[in-house]
Amino acid sequence: MSDPKLLEIRDATIWRGTTCVFDKLTLDIEQHERVAILGPNGSGKTTLLKTIDRELYPVAKAGSYIRILGKDRWNVWQLRQHIGVVSNDLQHRYTASTPAIEVVVSGFYSSIGVHGTLRDRVTPDQVAVAMETLSWLGLESLSKTPLQNMSSGQQRRCLLARALVHDPATLILDEPTSGLDFAASFDYLDRIRRLARDGRNIIIVTHHLNEIPPEVDRVILLQAGKVAADGPKADILTEETLSAVYEVPIRVAEVEGHYLAYPGGPG
Repeated sequence: MSDPKLLEIRDATIWRGTTCVFDKLTLDIEQHERVAILGPNGSGKTTLLKTIDRELYPVAKAGSYIRILGKDRWNVWQLRQHIGVVSNDLQHRYTASTPAIEVVVSGFYSSIGVHGTLRDRVTPDQVAVAMETLSWLGLESLSKTPLQNMSSGQQRRCLLARALVHDPATLILDEPTSGLDFAASFDYLDRIRRLARDGRNIIIVTHHLNEIPPEVDRVILLQAGKVAADGPKADILTEETLSAVYEVPIRVAEVEGHYLAYPGGPG
């Protein structure tokens, strides 16, 4: 029997607040795929991310479903053992005074920090795993440092450590280098590449081609709540396709597996 799909969406209508973002959406992502989800503002990227993350659910109707690893329903804590998520929204939910070790340990409980009675449930083994993960990301010396005293790059690595404490097979990264300078961006993307090369499934939700590492081989291009294009990266990241979806002339360059976009149109 074949492995269940990582994500299986069938004929799904998904609302975000009072806006219907997707109507009759059908989309599959297999396990062991490395995928980038790309599209203009308002195309549905964030809604799709929140749907995978189980923050949003489709309208209940016959023949419509969203399954993750073959299941319609998940306990969020159990889901985090399979899928780790790093997003700007998650980062902004932490108070600036939260130390790195608490950010990372909270990944075991899918919580924002470890407060009140939750603090009493933290085990020495969990702290040890959190410290080991911080060390792998070069943050062991900052374990007691609050987020407000870290650089943006260190904060982002701290959130990545939170996602990694369960050693999930899949990582979902929302705009991974947003707000980072060149040095921090290159360092962060290099760590993502290493995770991909080690066999981790990677899903990147992004506005920018330069955030898509060479290891990603499939691109899903969204436009106004529809899948405008879906396929191998080289087939989707073309000047013609991107110019049509973004409705502005775009030129594309490829350098050693990295793609860059700049103004202009197909010649």
